[in-house]
Amino acid sequence: MATVHAVMPPTPQYAWPLLRERLGTTVWVKHENHTPAGAFKVRGGLTYFETLLREQPALAGVISATRGNHGQSVGLAARRCGLPATIVVPAGNSTEKNAAMRALGVTLVEHGEDFQAAREYAIGLAAERGLHMVPSFHTELIRGVMTGWIEFFESFPRGDEPRVVFVPIGQGSGFCAAAAARTYTGARSKLVGVVSAHATTYLDSFRLRTVVEAPVTTRLADCMACRIADPQALEIILAEADDVVAVTDDEVAQAMRVLFADTHNVAEGAGAAALAAVIQQQERWQGRPVGVVLSGGNVDSAVFARVLAGAPKPAG
Repeated sequence: MATVHAVMPPTPQYAWPLLRERLGTTVWVKHENHTPAGAFKVRGGLTYFETLLREQPALAGVISATRGNHGQSVGLAARRCGLPATIVVPAGNSTEKNAAMRALGVTLVEHGEDFQAAREYAIGLAAERGLHMVPSFHTELIRGVMTGWIEFFESFPRGDEPRVVFVPIGQGSGFCAAAAARTYTGARSKLVGVVSAHATTYLDSFRLRTVVEAPVTTRLADCMACRIADPQALEIILAEADDVVAVTDDEVAQAMRVLFADTHNVAEGAGAAALAAVIQQQERWQGRPVGVVLSGGNVDSAVFARVLAGAPKPAG
């Protein structure tokens, strides 16, 4: 906690009245869109680099692959440590996320049609150039992300936690961190993982209890655009998830509009996925308090403008 809180304060969380009116239940929103990089990933970068420098003080530099938020986390932490960082993104990646990474001093490389292709290219460059490859899923990343979920669960008196918490799944660090924090704090909330209906590797793998590759076609939830589930993450999800559900791009867009209308917060696609699942599943949890994470707000302006053009109906 000290490593993360030396850089940023705990993020806020609110039970927004308009969301309660709209959905008929209390919805606690953890605002990870309020971190220095606009998403929850920054927490993991801070703890990962703290351990990395202690174990490998003579590093020449680091490299990683991302759709944006992990890259900002790596860039911010690398800059604090005085290390050069190279980030590989797929072609056509978010222009504003690319700009944010460059502003943190990273060298940006575009390669491949999706995250998996970018990741494989980054691994090759790491070997070629003698760089440390920062993974998208690692125990030290989970340790950092876990701090946000500890903040969340410890804010409630024991036994008064939300009945269920919805957690988006990209590569899996967010869900695994929520599970670890639940165990650490003794919270009793159920955990439901949320994937994009257009990137279903974790849903398919959860159902079949083994890693299943799935195509990625999401246009909106880019940070959930994972083609192959991580085996370690899947093992934890199988043990800790009460369920895994899928939300479509249209449902994500609706949740982005709802968050803006009811809380005046900007959410990127993946950042709104947890609320999209609440809306989809509201009859199942009607009247029981729920928790969601607004995991990031780094959406391109043009994309957000198009999403807002289909404004939601007023609450109530």
